[in-house]
Amino acid sequence: MPDRGGGPTGPRMRVGRPSRRVRTLLMTLGVLAVLAMAFVMFAGFWTDWLWYRSVHYSSVFTTTLWTKIGLFFVFGLLMAAAVGFNIWLAHRLRPPLSAMSMEQQSLDRYRMGIAPYKRWLLVGIVSVVGLIAGASASGQWRTWLMWVNGVPFHQKDPQFHLDVSFYAFDLPWYRFLLGFGFAAAVLSLIAAALTHYLYGGLRVTSPGARATAAATGHLSVLLGIFVALKAVAYWLDRYGLAVKSSDFKATGNWTGLRYVDANAYLPAKTILFCIAVICALLFFATLWRRTWQLPVIGFGLMVLSAILIGGLYPAIVQKFQVQPNEQAKEAPYVEKNLKATREAYGIDGTDVKDYPGSSDTKDKAKLRDDADTAASIRLMDPNVVSPTFQQLQQVRNYYGFPSNLDVDRYSKDGKDQDTVIGLRELNLAGIPKSNWINDHFRYTHGYGAVAAKGTTADSEGRPVFTEYNLPSRGDLGEYQQQIYYGEKTTQYSIVGGPQKEIDYSDDSGEKTTSYKGKSGISLSSPVNRAAYAVAFGEPQILYSGAIGEGSRILYNRTPKERVEAVAPWLTIDGDAYPAIVNHKIQWIVDAYTTTNGYPYASRTTLGDTTADSLTAANNQRAVVAQQNQVNYIRNSVKATVDAYTGEVKLYQWDTKDPVLKTWMKAFPNTVKAKDSISPDLMAHLRYPQDLFKVQRELLTRYHVKDAQTFLSGSEVWQVPDDPSNNSGSAVPPYYLSMKLPGETSQAFSLTTTMTPNGRDNLAAFMSVDAEAGTPDYGKISILKLPTGKTVDGPKRVQSQFNSEPSIAESISLLERGDSKVEYGNLLTVPLDGGLLYVEPVYVRGGDLKYPLLRKVLVTYGGSTAFESTLDQALNKVFGAESSTQPPPDENTTKPPTSSNPTVQAALDDAQKAFDQGQEALKKGDWQAYGEAQKDLEDALKKAEDAQDKADKAGSGGSGADKSTDKGSDKSADEKSSPSGSPSSSPSSDKSS
Repeated sequence: MPDRGGGPTGPRMRVGRPSRRVRTLLMTLGVLAVLAMAFVMFAGFWTDWLWYRSVHYSSVFTTTLWTKIGLFFVFGLLMAAAVGFNIWLAHRLRPPLSAMSMEQQSLDRYRMGIAPYKRWLLVGIVSVVGLIAGASASGQWRTWLMWVNGVPFHQKDPQFHLDVSFYAFDLPWYRFLLGFGFAAAVLSLIAAALTHYLYGGLRVTSPGARATAAATGHLSVLLGIFVALKAVAYWLDRYGLAVKSSDFKATGNWTGLRYVDANAYLPAKTILFCIAVICALLFFATLWRRTWQLPVIGFGLMVLSAILIGGLYPAIVQKFQVQPNEQAKEAPYVEKNLKATREAYGIDGTDVKDYPGSSDTKDKAKLRDDADTAASIRLMDPNVVSPTFQQLQQVRNYYGFPSNLDVDRYSKDGKDQDTVIGLRELNLAGIPKSNWINDHFRYTHGYGAVAAKGTTADSEGRPVFTEYNLPSRGDLGEYQQQIYYGEKTTQYSIVGGPQKEIDYSDDSGEKTTSYKGKSGISLSSPVNRAAYAVAFGEPQILYSGAIGEGSRILYNRTPKERVEAVAPWLTIDGDAYPAIVNHKIQWIVDAYTTTNGYPYASRTTLGDTTADSLTAANNQRAVVAQQNQVNYIRNSVKATVDAYTGEVKLYQWDTKDPVLKTWMKAFPNTVKAKDSISPDLMAHLRYPQDLFKVQRELLTRYHVKDAQTFLSGSEVWQVPDDPSNNSGSAVPPYYLSMKLPGETSQAFSLTTTMTPNGRDNLAAFMSVDAEAGTPDYGKISILKLPTGKTVDGPKRVQSQFNSEPSIAESISLLERGDSKVEYGNLLTVPLDGGLLYVEPVYVRGGDLKYPLLRKVLVTYGGSTAFESTLDQALNKVFGAESSTQPPPDENTTKPPTSSNPTVQAALDDAQKAFDQGQEALKKGDWQAYGEAQKDLEDALKKAEDAQDKADKAGSGGSGADKSTDKGSDKSADEKSSPSGSPSSSPSSDKSS
């Protein structure tokens, strides 16, 4: 036959085999490549194990690992066995002789081609199938652990009267098993059909029967198994209706059964289950009848029934029974949804009270006095003053504060005080010279906390710092100040070895230290160094001389990362906050247990409901599980992360939560009992913002308990946009110590406002008692405004502020030059039936590029004031002065004096030095400011020495003079700092 390949027709050239040297080289390279890949895999595993062991949560690693391995092998082997057995069986049932046809002659070539490799081909197919199935099953480790460890909720769904744990823990696992069964049946069916076709058991074009009796029986059984699994699916779908999400025109997102589900889909699923069982039996019957006629008819009937009974019939019921009388038909099911949703989100105990929205009190003086006690108005907005903290307390460029500071409570003289607090964390972008040694060995940690009064500012609009300077000192007492773990600490550091770390710097130069904590992983082992060199892609870890005896590597250093790693079954709040607890800096992290299997409870997407103007601005505050849809959530765990040692502690907070109890069974001894929380830690725990935001979103619809009202939509609210900026995102909730109507004292609360859907007037004021350890902790209160009365909401109040001619003129003056006006949190406070709005106004510009408090906006009952201090604004709004405001401290309005001429001269020098320091501060001349602070300290020291001499000599040493000197000493302590950083001044405590 002529050659049709188009190539040369001469003798073929013989291709020689590679030489032995080449073969040896290739084999060596192949072995090295395999070893390299194996070591990379080992490095990832080994470093994970070392990290979990270092934080004393190795049981989490081993439990998770063994669960994944067990699921991988069990389900991988099951899938491999199912597919392999059916291929083997199909091959075993092949006909002894194939038909003489073109089709079979073509297949003969394939049969002969694979004949020598049949065993290896079978092993390859089942291995690939098993690996894929095992990998998929190992990802279900959470589902398995929840099923095997599930505890009852002791609450039953209203439709099937099964415990909620069936839907939360059991049903997801049953659905996984069902899905696995379907996959195994389909793959086995495909593999068996191909094998039968290849070996003549099935024929497409050959004459005679299309399938042998053996092939018919085999494939019929597989089809029967598939249909039987479909019957199981129909049965489980009945229960799935209780947790099914659907779009309900009247309410939007809906979970649970509606009228059409209970009266059409539910019976339809039962009927289809019966039909599927009969159809499966017909397929199994082909083992005896050897014909597909009845099974095919049965299967067709099942498909037709699914269309008519499962699709058309419910549509008819919805069209002709439900729509003409929707509210009456749906009301019983809406009531079930209302009850379940309120229980699942912890809002069933919400106290809704009517609130007039305006005051009938004619006594302006009483209103003015009540305004002083209604709330501790926070003028220091933690989301605005971070640049001010940065400028005044950063001290060195390699320190930084988060863009959003935190609000906490600290006690001073036995009285709780709202405090704005932030940590001076490491900022690698500000180090003088960036290189590997500096980034990972020298600059390893931040230093100290900075705190300021939340309710006051000094005469220049700066925060009144209660903890300041470097090292930090003030009202917070003594504590471990190094910060090795923090929100901004995202890189690894190697500490404790021969390379000294920069602790902090002061006027005398750099202070160095070496980490003494037990955190991190030792790098003394060559294996550990090699593993981390591979894991971090940093070969210098393997051979650097900066690593030696005692060197430890720290990583996973943000509080959220650490808690997520040791408790992967928790959802973490978007805002970890620091607190000084038992002389240590502790990060407090709120964590949630969630499920999407609570029957009848409507679902919500965490990432959407927790978004607000702060998350839109800097993406620091969103819940980690952005797209997680849940319909049950509890703040079940309070976690702490030590800023120095990195130690993670998990505390059981919700002792009744069945989801947490389930995980505590799965991971025993990882969560501490609630009663092990120390009183010092309890004083700083608070109600979490993300949970509050989820609850307020649900309460925009679920504050009503009547199904008819819910369906009408007349009482639907919305969370207003933040009026203080143009982000178009929701207003964030605010922490505030305030007093609700009918209460006698202030409580630390988390507050927000709500407006009617599509309107800007106020619909409700919502708050929750946020102070842990109190009897009312977690109690949600809603003050509902009358629907027939227009009460201005936040957006309208802001618009009034901006449109007031005198205020607009003042704002224009403040914005002269390159200055910029920034609005702080618009706080809403219930007061004598009305609502008091307070908004601090900051100015950033001139030589100082950080915001300073300049004005305070206040409105109440239609009266608006724009003054330099809160007291002045309140006085103007109410037309009366406060009778409860204490007289100003003499030391805050004039310099101290003394009857002793020598002492007075020293005090005059101190006042002069202080004035010079303030002038230098305004100009941004830090060198001159530092010199002035030194002169101030010297002058005050002279005054103290002179007073001591006067006391000993008995000349003019009166008690009054001593008191004055002590006051001077206190002023010096508040005014000066070794690092030259500004803090409180003689006028610092003057309330703005």
